Amino acid sequence: MDNIIPQPTGDQKEIVRVSISEAARLFGVNPQTIRRAIKNQEITYVVVAGRYKINFESLVKWSQKKTTVKNKSEKFGIGQYVDKWKIKNTLYSPSTKSVKKDTRIKE
Repeated sequence: MDNIIPQPTGDQKEIVRVSISEAARLFGVNPQTIRRAIKNQEITYVVVAGRYKINFESLVKWSQKKTTVKNKSEKFGIGQYVDKWKIKNTLYSPSTKSVKKDTRIKE
């Protein structure tokens, strides 16, 4: 019998999960900081084969709420590479006309 893995449909989105050590490296913090957030139920996770797998979306939201984590992410984590990712050649940049602007009011 074939094992068929269901693919997400249009309404569903694929959940990205990372380990504690991956999360710590991505955000430039100590793994203990991630463990503390798990203990305080500030981020969502599942346990797979005895290991924590952290929901990446909740990890990003948590990091943006915590000023120190946000600053460390920008200086030591993935944020330090953002300027290098910016597209300088406008030929490959998305047109401002084709990108919809978010008109919702942010709180």
